Amino acid sequence: MKRLRLKLAQYLDEHQISRYALAKMTGIQYQIVDGYYKNKPLRYDVDNLSKIITALDCGVEDLFEIVEEEQP
Repeated sequence: MKRLRLKLAQYLDEHQISRYALAKMTGIQYQIVDGYYKNKPLRYDVDNLSKIITALDCGVEDLFEIVEEEQP
């Protein structure tokens, strides 16, 4: 089964942007940004993602990829 994976950690690391800086840039709580960074949420808030994409001046394809989910 395929699933959507957020590549925020990779993007921020490559562009040397901290989670704290992204939280300040977007007005999103640090804990939420940290959860996205660690790829933990089960759902993504569209408004938050829009703020992140706008703040980073990037596209959806820069932050997401479709991956094959491992079967136990």
